[in-house]
Amino acid sequence: MIANLPENEEDRLKALQSYNILDSLPQKDYDDITRLASEICNTPISLISFIDSERQWFKSSHGAKVAATPKEYAFCAHAILKPDEVMMVEDATKDERFKDNPLTTGDPRVVFYTGVPLVNEDGHALGTLCVVDSQPKVLTESQIIALKSLANQVMAQLELRRKVKELDALTLELQKSNEYLERFALMASHDIKSPLTSIMLTGQVLKAKYHSSLDEKGNQMLDIVNSSASSLLKFLNQMLEYSKSYNILTQKKDEFCVNELIQEVLKLVSVPESFRVETPEDLLYIRTSAIALEQILINLLNNAVRYNDKDAGFIRLTFEEKADCYQFRVSDNGIGIEPKNYGKIFEPMVTLNSRDRYNKKGSGIGLSTVKNLVDSLGGQICVESVLNEGTTFQFTIRK
Repeated sequence: MIANLPENEEDRLKALQSYNILDSLPQKDYDDITRLASEICNTPISLISFIDSERQWFKSSHGAKVAATPKEYAFCAHAILKPDEVMMVEDATKDERFKDNPLTTGDPRVVFYTGVPLVNEDGHALGTLCVVDSQPKVLTESQIIALKSLANQVMAQLELRRKVKELDALTLELQKSNEYLERFALMASHDIKSPLTSIMLTGQVLKAKYHSSLDEKGNQMLDIVNSSASSLLKFLNQMLEYSKSYNILTQKKDEFCVNELIQEVLKLVSVPESFRVETPEDLLYIRTSAIALEQILINLLNNAVRYNDKDAGFIRLTFEEKADCYQFRVSDNGIGIEPKNYGKIFEPMVTLNSRDRYNKKGSGIGLSTVKNLVDSLGGQICVESVLNEGTTFQFTIRK
């Protein structure tokens, strides 16, 4: 008797194909499982079979030299019809389904058969782990339990195989993306450097030629233009270097004054005139990755501005030297964050569907980047917030 097709056969076959197991080479891990199944059940043959649209293919065949059989002969094609049950045939010669089956009447003379369906997380039975004998037999309850455990191990191997392949594909895709980003960074830096250099040169010429003709405020504005252009050029060069290697961002360490770095960062952040910014007066010199800390502060300060709905915005930066780390805090009086979202905000591509003071949605990249950088610097980051009152991000950097 030929087995009926399982329900959702098309989906089951797609699931089977997703594991890329059919026609793969023998593997010791699977062979160890079939050998152990035969030992436990005291049967000469044990098989790991998968049922595709036309055949029964064996990933491992202990005690039998067979790679596949026609699907219409397969005992396992019957077993997969009930994914939640173990199918036991004590004597196939007395079973209407199998008594005239070529596998029973001929070689290898399957008289006893027990198959445990191999079921994936979506409930699709892909095949079975089965044991076979040429004599009638009955398995004990403990043998069946052990066989089920071994079937679980087969599925664990299959899931691991699929995840490794998915990871390999993702790694390849990331490599391609990194190569594209590096090329883009090179082109973008070239396009940005030219006008930026022109701004710097023009500012320097104006300062040299007209400083005596300008009042104090005019000279201050020129100084701001020149200083900002210089900071941007330095920042651009650092980011170009980072685009070539992520490790450079966290492994290249320098000794510097945090207060000076904060002032440089504030020049790169568009802080509205109505905002009040408080920074520490005590000097702190640390040795770490300046560009990484710069990136962390830029992201946090930008968020403190963007997600603040107050006319009179307020931002406070503090730092403190601990025994084994440096501790930083960035506080604001913005819109706040619900406690249930504290963990989510550090996940990639999570935006909480909120819009900033400029009615724009975030990219969901900034805070995940901040967390990655803090982690790479051996620190931790956390958030405290009260809705409509403000938020404080606290992070550490290991000494």
